[in-house]
Amino acid sequence: MGEVQAPARRPRASAPLEYPLSAPPADGSVVEVADGVLWARLPMPMGLDHINVYLLRGRTGWTLIDTGLPTAESRALWETIAARHLGGLPIVSLVCTHFHYDHAGLAAWLTERFGVALHMTQGEFLTMRLLGATLPDPVPHELERHYRGAGLDAEQRQRVFQVLRSDPFVPPRQGDYVRLRGGDVLTIGRRRWQVLIGEGHSPEHACLYCAEDRLLIAGDQLLPRISSNILVPAHEPESNPLALWLDSLQRLEQLAPDTLILPSHQGVFRGLHARTAELREHHRQQLDTLRRFVAEGGECSAQQAMRGLFPKLRSSFDEMLALGETIAHLSWLRHDGALQRRLDADGVYRFSASADQPTAEAHW
Repeated sequence: MGEVQAPARRPRASAPLEYPLSAPPADGSVVEVADGVLWARLPMPMGLDHINVYLLRGRTGWTLIDTGLPTAESRALWETIAARHLGGLPIVSLVCTHFHYDHAGLAAWLTERFGVALHMTQGEFLTMRLLGATLPDPVPHELERHYRGAGLDAEQRQRVFQVLRSDPFVPPRQGDYVRLRGGDVLTIGRRRWQVLIGEGHSPEHACLYCAEDRLLIAGDQLLPRISSNILVPAHEPESNPLALWLDSLQRLEQLAPDTLILPSHQGVFRGLHARTAELREHHRQQLDTLRRFVAEGGECSAQQAMRGLFPKLRSSFDEMLALGETIAHLSWLRHDGALQRRLDADGVYRFSASADQPTAEAHW
């Protein structure tokens, strides 16, 4: 439980985004994005092979944004960054945008190593406490029910649980934090950073926006070439995370069009409105594909729908993420009235087209 949530691998950007800076190598190097704003990369041993972390210079020291995975390599690179690039100033604070392990996995180590407080939203901190542990045996009832309901048989469910149990990045438990709320303003040096809350990818994702300099530390809420992974979690099975994520996207669209976006993966970029429009279109296409699949094939489970939406999956981990994405899109269609759902005698949810189909334009 609480596995690294790598953002979904589609779509690739075709919009004319601008990448004004070359990325630093993941070796302890940094790039100055703006005065007092440093960009570093930490490696990840997976297809998405890095995370961007940022350092903000204040009057008395540096604030770190996100942590990287809890690995010896990441810890060593933080030591390198602290020794080489901070101009003799200490690290004084840590902000984690959300609870996923690549963003908060080193929180306990960093807070102890540098004697600083963790700043995080309540939704993210409590979810980290809830999910940040090795999957127990026996498997919690809600997790068993979730994957049975998606259409996985006993053998397939065991494969998913094995993926969760073999997670090598379960972090040490973080004991306390300082709460961030939407609308809070963090004064760091001469800049004022407003906390903007995003939902859908995680419960209460914190982005930081400096309106004066038009800088957005976006975390995983807005990425330039891939879409944030959006899942229905087992502990919140009736949720509609895609609707929450699209609402969050709409709020980001109110920011200045020339905002420089500092994402957690891939390059720093401009092109806010072009990218949000592309992401919106991507999810519209995914929903249309699912709607047609169910209409043409009749009643189906989430697992069957996944095969229609993601025909080429390479690993059990990919299948787990793809199934979560599929359930999220089915949930959006069900809440929108395009699909209906029933629970069969085997505990599997079966989806079918509703008799009265809403128009996409009226509900998008």
